[in-house]
Amino acid sequence: MSIKNLKGAIFDLDGVVTKTATTHFKAWKIVFNEYMEKRTKGFQDKQPFIQFSKSDYLTYVDGKPRYEGVMSFLDSRGIELPYGNPSDETNKHTICGIGNRKNQKFRELVENEGVKIYKTSIRFIDKLKEQGIKVSVASSSKNSRYILEKTGLIDKFESIVGGQRAEENSLRGKPEPDIFVKAAEDMGLHSSQCLMVEDAISGVKAGKKGNFSCVIAVARDDNQFDLLRFGGDFVVSDLKEIKWKDLVEWYE
Repeated sequence: MSIKNLKGAIFDLDGVVTKTATTHFKAWKIVFNEYMEKRTKGFQDKQPFIQFSKSDYLTYVDGKPRYEGVMSFLDSRGIELPYGNPSDETNKHTICGIGNRKNQKFRELVENEGVKIYKTSIRFIDKLKEQGIKVSVASSSKNSRYILEKTGLIDKFESIVGGQRAEENSLRGKPEPDIFVKAAEDMGLHSSQCLMVEDAISGVKAGKKGNFSCVIAVARDDNQFDLLRFGGDFVVSDLKEIKWKDLVEWYE
């Protein structure tokens, strides 16, 4: 294997390119805590109210399509709700209703607080592009294009495979590799010709399942061990730690 075989790079968005992973966590925490508190006050739960934590986010929600994240977390608390319909109002106690409420809250936070960028990630992307490597984004979030437009980054990428496209094309969510494979195909490439950059365990699993040539895992939450255990080839706290020579050595 040679560095010459590396033709493409596919980046997750939230937590890798933009600092929106913290915004997603904040939105999930508000929405889940509101719902759990209502259940406790309504005596639907006999157990005391336990707040949604960062650990809950990383274990059950991070990187997954929105409704899957709702189901995964509620299942961890032994709560069953009807799935509902994607058109459900945000006050409806269904999987879709809670998911839609989270999306509404996320958009409110973005509008009020803005979006910050990981400048070191942009420099890494620019370095790859200087080497003739095509670059795309693949994300479970249906807000991907919205965030990229908001930050002015949309023209940096050859392809964007977000949650909306995934739904339209019946692509399975992480840990399945479908959205990343689709991003590679958009660039006219096979997954084996591409590296992947992720910060979620579910995304790292997808990279290994999809046979990507290299999976770079960014540990933003002191979860280096888990990202390494589930398949990260490089595990770093920030992309400034990855040098071109590191990639050359990896592919040789």
